[in-house]
Amino acid sequence: MNKLPQRTCVGCMQKKDKKELIRIVKNKQNEISIDKTGKKEGRGIYICDSEECLEKAIKSKRIEKTFEMKISEEIYNDLRGVILDR
Repeated sequence: MNKLPQRTCVGCMQKKDKKELIRIVKNKQNEISIDKTGKKEGRGIYICDSEECLEKAIKSKRIEKTFEMKISEEIYNDLRGVILDR
């Protein structure tokens, strides 16, 4: 039996199955996007499908630190929209 890939949420810092998490990607043009397929090229981080984890990640600036850049409020709002839609 194959093991499911595990990833760590940047909000709660818990390891979970990759399928349970939302992937956020920064590409070479420094564009941040939500990767619904899990196959986009670039640096990826994972976050739980919960508003609580997203707010923790925003407050601690873990997303900005990981991507080494300032993240606009517009991107955070897009993430909130994706999480609330699920």
